[in-house]
Amino acid sequence: MVSHSVWIIGTSRTGKTTCLVEQFCRWVQGDSQDIESFYTKNQGQKKTDSTPKPLYLRQTEPGVLVLAANDDNRREFSDAIVTKTVGKYPIRAKTPLGFFQDEVILFWPLLIQSLQLKGQFPVRLRPETEQELATKLWRSQLDEETLRRAGVNEYRLVRRILDLWQLAAYSGTPSEDIAQILQSGLQENAINLEPEFLVSLLLDWRNWCLERGLLTYGMITELYSQHLLTNCQYQQRLVQRYQAVLADDVDDYPAIAYHLFKFLLDQGAVGAFSYNPDGAVRLGLGADPNYLQGLAGLCQVENLTGPPLDSLAVQLVTPILELIIQPIEILSLPESVQLIQTTSRAQLLRDTAEVIINAIKSGQAEPEEVAIIAPGLDAIARYTLIEILTKQNIQVEPLNDQRPLISVPVVRALLTLISLVYPGLGRLVDRDAVAEMLVVLSRRQQPPENSSELKTRQPAWTTDIDPVRAGLIADYCFVPHPDHPNLLPVKAFERWDRIGYAATTAYHRILQWLEKQRFTESNPTETRLPSPIYLLYLAIVHFLCSERHPAYDQLAVLRELLETAQHYWEIDTRLRQIDLVETTDHATIAEFIQLLRRGTITANPYPLRSIGPASKAVTLATIFQYRSSRRFHRWHFWLDAGSPLWAKGGAATLFGANLFLQERLGEPWTAEDEALAEQQRLRRILADLLARVSQKVYLCHSDLAVNGQEQLGPLLPLVSACVADIPVASVSSCK
Repeated sequence: MVSHSVWIIGTSRTGKTTCLVEQFCRWVQGDSQDIESFYTKNQGQKKTDSTPKPLYLRQTEPGVLVLAANDDNRREFSDAIVTKTVGKYPIRAKTPLGFFQDEVILFWPLLIQSLQLKGQFPVRLRPETEQELATKLWRSQLDEETLRRAGVNEYRLVRRILDLWQLAAYSGTPSEDIAQILQSGLQENAINLEPEFLVSLLLDWRNWCLERGLLTYGMITELYSQHLLTNCQYQQRLVQRYQAVLADDVDDYPAIAYHLFKFLLDQGAVGAFSYNPDGAVRLGLGADPNYLQGLAGLCQVENLTGPPLDSLAVQLVTPILELIIQPIEILSLPESVQLIQTTSRAQLLRDTAEVIINAIKSGQAEPEEVAIIAPGLDAIARYTLIEILTKQNIQVEPLNDQRPLISVPVVRALLTLISLVYPGLGRLVDRDAVAEMLVVLSRRQQPPENSSELKTRQPAWTTDIDPVRAGLIADYCFVPHPDHPNLLPVKAFERWDRIGYAATTAYHRILQWLEKQRFTESNPTETRLPSPIYLLYLAIVHFLCSERHPAYDQLAVLRELLETAQHYWEIDTRLRQIDLVETTDHATIAEFIQLLRRGTITANPYPLRSIGPASKAVTLATIFQYRSSRRFHRWHFWLDAGSPLWAKGGAATLFGANLFLQERLGEPWTAEDEALAEQQRLRRILADLLARVSQKVYLCHSDLAVNGQEQLGPLLPLVSACVADIPVASVSSCK
């Protein structure tokens, strides 16, 4: 029987997503002459040469499931479908994990019945809250001896255990089988803890979450793969709801997505899938591209040949790979590859920024046509590049900037502010924090001198309370106290005249706001603030948004803080209801502040996409972030070209990820496997990046790394090719 599902194979930017959109249009418009009935409940009947029947998308008919690898790609994919079909046909666009989460919540009553759970609505846990609660639950069992044997600190060990659960759930492995896989696959020196002990911790955590209706990523995936997808009632509903599925970049999907797609196809649904052999961006984070490739046998295979004509992959992939595989042969690189080389990394950052500034100022490139890509971005590199470029009125957009919230001054200022309002938080406040708060909350935007300046320059900012005056006020007007820290009027400082009118006015404004909130909090006849979330909102509106419009990046940070606080108090409310533990408000606030101060990285706010002038910025990203975004630029700057991290998985590889791949489930990971994996990863990275640049690639190399060691990474032959004694034409092109 001929399958009418389609398996589209193509490298980066060869039009795979466009083919999926066109395939959807052919389905719903019925203009393809070789399409029979895509959806039938009578699979046993013999197919005939009847008139082709298109998909019917109405409220009473099964719909279409549209999946993309991540949320940014999902929005672009669904927007393309809606634009192409003028919004006539309803679709459901999700990421794989988003689909699993929605299904678990939608069919929660079915899970309550089958697992005999409490009848309560589920609440999803963010990773940072999951980490904290799991640590509290396991702390009595993770003593100093256990941590010493594991060779890692408490935070990292808890994260590893939780990641193992998530990886097992992605692969469709029951939690009870994790011990066997770890026993057969982990080397003795990988983690010196008994697999049975780790699994017992996971089972305790799973049961604890189920009793309270808390859903983590691992819990969601396990419930879907082990209890929903195998449930007869759910399978019937799934068949009734979807007559087609479109999945883009399935090389980034977990193994359980294969079982979902195969079930739909076996039940008569039609599918269209795109697969990138140079993709597998999420390999190491739960993706299983080789296992998903098994779907090709159920579909008609369509190959999109060759790299995109407007990319450098056409002329560079082969010579670059040859240089890396056989570095003894000195080959010349074309003019599109240029070199920026220095001795120190600090000088490299300055020179790279200078080349970008000159290119933009001279009109050779626009900011949105430039991307800086690095195998790993440390805080120094990020700060230096952003600071140099923004001083030249060139905006920089860090992609998916995963920095702790506490690293942002405005967040620290707001946390200090609420510590001065609620009682019992005095130990979380010191003079330095108060001084920083005064500086941050007194910032204001300077009005432009004329209309031309308004159009050409970025807004200028000033602070009414500079750091010196803020330090004086904190020294003489801040009164520490464990329960009721206080700020005195400025005249408590004998030489208050040295503060100045502007700083005094701004300080009094902060004092008045604090007194107003304290009065509301202490007076029972007044309407009490419902939660610290609302207090944060009032502070943001009063100090940061009343006289100015925050920049997009700062606005994203403020939204992230509010969403994180809202989530934290939602979980706190659930735990109070279930555990019946009486805790004070200031204790919960103190735990929240300490959670952020430990450097916890929280989820990005939704949606996180800039529009208008803010989107015209230089892109700054790690390799993983850039490849995940599927972006394309004219100019690439490959930072730290000599770094060994170009072939490493780094933070994009979870502990034990290789043990849960279906083709080698539970097999030991040897040094030979690691070397082969690094070689394949480097080949995919280079082919993918070269397909996403059209004009120039700058190899940015410093002889010494940040720690002062010599750089000896896998891309060093490319650097050598640019400085070797080769023909004049080639030398001039690699200047």
